[in-house]
Amino acid sequence: MLEAVEQNQNISQRWLAARLGIAVGLTNVYVKRLARKGYIKCVNARSNRFLYLITPRGLAEKTRLTYEYAAYSLRLFRETRQLFNQEMRRRLSFEHPRVAIYGTGEAAELAYLCLKELAIEPVAILDAGASRFLGMAVLPLGDHATVAYDVMIVASLDHPGALIARLLDAGVSEAKLCALRPSGGRPLPRAADRRSRSRQDR
Repeated sequence: MLEAVEQNQNISQRWLAARLGIAVGLTNVYVKRLARKGYIKCVNARSNRFLYLITPRGLAEKTRLTYEYAAYSLRLFRETRQLFNQEMRRRLSFEHPRVAIYGTGEAAELAYLCLKELAIEPVAILDAGASRFLGMAVLPLGDHATVAYDVMIVASLDHPGALIARLLDAGVSEAKLCALRPSGGRPLPRAADRRSRSRQDR
């Protein structure tokens, strides 16, 4: 919300609600809370219309939150990389392993970089709704049977249960699946969960 207010002063609570994906009533609660904390100012521009201005205190808080999330992301990536590399070395003890990646988001980029560190080039990228990934063609999940692979990485930084169920339904062998974050990793909260807890703490 601080980021949205900084980018555009001439916004409505309805627009903010749509941007954040929450109800207008909840947006009103958050706006009042931010105003009480001195992070934003609500200026009456005209009848039934307010300008929302971020304050110096609000800018400082936004910077702090950005730094905190960046530090959290770096820790997450480092831990994921270490655990994943250990798991891949354990599972791929043979030469020239054939590895496919399911996913095209940030987690898939991390999986790709981890594979490159192990001198492995993925044989295929599979996903729904994307056509290219880092210059490679993306195949629909239904085409997995046409690809020769030994392991398919489930590229997700969240709990991969739903994705694994989708892959099993599509006929992917459970023995070939490898989560980007192996079970040895501690549970990691999603960014949205962290933001929610941060708001509650304040």
